[in-house]
Amino acid sequence: MDALPPENLYPYTVSRPIYSNPTFEEDNERQAREERTLRERLSRTCGCSGRQALKVVKGVFPVIDWLSRYPIREWLPSDVISGVSTGLVCSLQGLAYALLVSVAPVYGLYSAFFPILTYFLLGTSRHISVGPFPVTCLMVGSVVLTLAPDDHFLLPGNGTGVNGTKADGIVVDMEAMEAQRIMVASSMTVLVGLFQVVMGLLQVGFLVRYLSDPLVGGFTTAAAFHVLISQLKIVLSVPTNNHSGCFSILYTLIDVFTNIRQTNRADLVAGLLTIVIVMAVKEVNTKFRHKIPVPIPIEVIVTVVAAGISYATELDSRYGASIVHSIPRGFAPAQPPNIALLWNILGSSFSTAVVGYAVAVSVAKVYAAKHDYTIDGNQELIAFGFSNVFCGCFSSFVASTALSRTAVQESTGGKSQMAGIISAVMVMIVILALGHLLEPLQKSVLAAIVIANLKGMFMQVTEVPTLWRQNRADCFIWLATCLASVVLGLDVGLLAGLVFEMGTVVVRTQFPACSTLGNIPEMDARNKFPGIKIFKCNAPIYFANIDYFKERLRATVGFDSVRVFKKRNKALKKIHKLIKKGKLRATETGEVVSEVTLGVDNKGFESERDSGRESGQVEDGDWPVPEVEVHVDWAMELPVRVSVPKVQIHSLVLDFSAVSFLDVVAVKSLRLVIKEFLRIGVNVYIAGCDDEIVWKMEALAFFDEEVIRDLLFLSVHDAILFIKLETANGSMQDAMVEGVRDPEICGLFSDFN
Repeated sequence: MDALPPENLYPYTVSRPIYSNPTFEEDNERQAREERTLRERLSRTCGCSGRQALKVVKGVFPVIDWLSRYPIREWLPSDVISGVSTGLVCSLQGLAYALLVSVAPVYGLYSAFFPILTYFLLGTSRHISVGPFPVTCLMVGSVVLTLAPDDHFLLPGNGTGVNGTKADGIVVDMEAMEAQRIMVASSMTVLVGLFQVVMGLLQVGFLVRYLSDPLVGGFTTAAAFHVLISQLKIVLSVPTNNHSGCFSILYTLIDVFTNIRQTNRADLVAGLLTIVIVMAVKEVNTKFRHKIPVPIPIEVIVTVVAAGISYATELDSRYGASIVHSIPRGFAPAQPPNIALLWNILGSSFSTAVVGYAVAVSVAKVYAAKHDYTIDGNQELIAFGFSNVFCGCFSSFVASTALSRTAVQESTGGKSQMAGIISAVMVMIVILALGHLLEPLQKSVLAAIVIANLKGMFMQVTEVPTLWRQNRADCFIWLATCLASVVLGLDVGLLAGLVFEMGTVVVRTQFPACSTLGNIPEMDARNKFPGIKIFKCNAPIYFANIDYFKERLRATVGFDSVRVFKKRNKALKKIHKLIKKGKLRATETGEVVSEVTLGVDNKGFESERDSGRESGQVEDGDWPVPEVEVHVDWAMELPVRVSVPKVQIHSLVLDFSAVSFLDVVAVKSLRLVIKEFLRIGVNVYIAGCDDEIVWKMEALAFFDEEVIRDLLFLSVHDAILFIKLETANGSMQDAMVEGVRDPEICGLFSDFN
C-alpha cells in the first residue's frame, strides 16, 4: 500500500497509565512459567495411543500418507512421462559422475538406482530426483584417490595383460585397484549415511542453517572449478598423477599442460562438440520452456549418437580413444563396508554428509514452495541417511540430488515420487539389458556432459556484484569460502568458510549498531527532551561486546561517569581543606544541581578501592573524607582548581527493545554501569525489555537495593513521560500509580519518535 501524503496524515492521542514493568504486572497478572518434572516430560513424550502411533508411523514412512491419497487418473500419466525422461538422464549422469569418483561407470548406474528405492519410502519431497551429485561425487573421489592411488597397484611386467595396463614396463593391476576404490567409495557412503541418520534421530537438521546461501554459493562454485579441472584431463585424454588436498587444482593443471602434446584428438573433438551441443540445446530448452511440452533430452541423444559413431568408426582401435569398455549386466552382490577404512575417512564423511544434505534440502525447499507443500528437514536427514547406507552396501557412492535432474523431473510433469520409482525402473532396464550398448562410448563424451551441466554452478559468480552492493559481509563470506575451497580442497575449504562465516557473526555482534534516539526535529519545541539521553543497542549484549557497548554509551552521553566521580571527589576534598582553613564557608552556592555527601561508599568500584588501598597506590584526592556534608552546584564555576567534566543530563534511557539475550558478564557490567551513573546524579531507566530478558535479569541477580525493578519500563514512551512527570512534580510513585490524564502530556505519545 502506498504511503499517505503529508496532508492526509492525522494526529492521534493515546491515553493510558504510564507503565513500568512492576506496575504493569500489578494490573495484569503475570503468567508463571510451567515447570514439568522429568517424570511428567517422559510420560508425555513416551505416552502412546492409536492415533499417536499412526502419526508416528506416517512420520517415519511418509509414503503411507501421500500414497493413500494418490489421484491415479490425474497424476499417473504425468508421472510415467516424467519418470521415463528422468530415468534416461539419471542413467547417463550416473555413468558420467562415476568418473568423478574414479570408479568404473557401471557403479554410477547403481548409484542412480538404489537410493531412489529407500527415498520413495522415507522422503518428504515429491519432486527431487535422488542420485549422484557432482560436488559430493568429487568429495568422495578425492578420498578414493588418496586411499587408493595408482602407485599402490603397480606390478613389474613386460606387456599388457587382461587386467593391467602397461606404462614404461610397469603394469597397473586394474582389477585390484578397481575393487579397492569401490570399497573405499562404498564404505565412505555407508559412513555418510550413518552420520545423516544419527543427525536426523537427534533432530539436528537445524545445523544446516549455518550453511548460509553465500557460503553454499561460494562452495559450490569452487566445487565446479574442481570438477572442471578433473574432467579436463579426460576430455584431453592426457595422463596425469592423482592429486588431492591443498593446491590439487594447480598440480593437476601442471600435469595437464606438461603432457598436453599427448592429447588424443578424437577424444578432444568429441568432448568439445558435446559441450557445445549440450549447452546450446539446454539454452533452447530454457528459453522456450513454456512452448516445448517436454525438454529435449539432449544428453540421451548425444550419448546414443556418440556411442554409434564410436562403434561404427572403431575409434578405440584406430585412433586410441578412451572408451567405457565394459558395462557388466546385472547387479553386484551386497558387501559390508570395510571397518578398517572408516577411521581414516571420518572428517571427510561428515563434511560430505552435511554438503549432500544441504544441497538436497535447498532444492527440495524450492519446489515445495513452488507447489505449496512442506518438507520435514529431520525426516529428510533420515531418508538420505538410510538411502546412503542402503546403496553403500551395493557398491554405490553418495546420493544427494542435482538441480538439473530435478528440473527435468518437475518440468516434464512429475507430481510425486512415483516418477522417481519409474525413473529407477528405467535405470534398472539399462543395468540389466541396455548397458552393453554404451560400451563403445568415449569417456570424453561423459566428461563433456558433466562439464556442460556445470553452467548453473559457474553462473553463481554473477551474484558477487549484487552481494557487494547489498551486504559486504555476505560478499566476503562468498569469496572467502570459494577461495578456500579452491586452494585448500573441498572438505577443508568448507570448514574454513564456515569458520569465517561464524567469525563475521561474532564481529557483527561484537560491534553492534548503537544509536541515540530523540524527538522529530520538525515538532514543536515543547516536545524536546533537555537533560535526557536515549541510547539504543541493536544486538544481543554479551561478554564479547560489553566493552564496546560501554564505549559507545560514554560517547553518547559525552562523559565518563567514573572520571566525573573521581574528579568530584577530588574537588570536594580540596573544598573541605579550604573550609578547615577558613578560606571557604560551607554554604550553598547558587542552584543545587547535584548533592554529594562525603563518606558515601563507592559501591560501583569497591574492588578497585580495596585493591588500591592494599597496594598503597591511592592518589591524594581519590577518596572522600567522611567529615562534612557539602552541597555543590557542579554546573557553576568551582572555587578550586579542579577540572570536573560537565554532566548535561539528569536521565538516561536504555532502549533494549532490540536486545535478544544477556549473559552473566553483561548483567554484572550493566549493573555496575547503572551504579556509576546513579552516584553522579543521573537516573537510568531500561525500556522495551521482553519477558525473557527480564527473567534472565532476575535469574542472574541483576536487581538489588540500588538497581531496582522500578527502573524497567514497557516502552521508551513510558520512560520519557515518567521522567517528565518526575521532573515536574518530583512524585514518581504518584505518577506511576495514578497514571497520566493531562492531554498535553498524553499527546507526546503521538509526537515522540
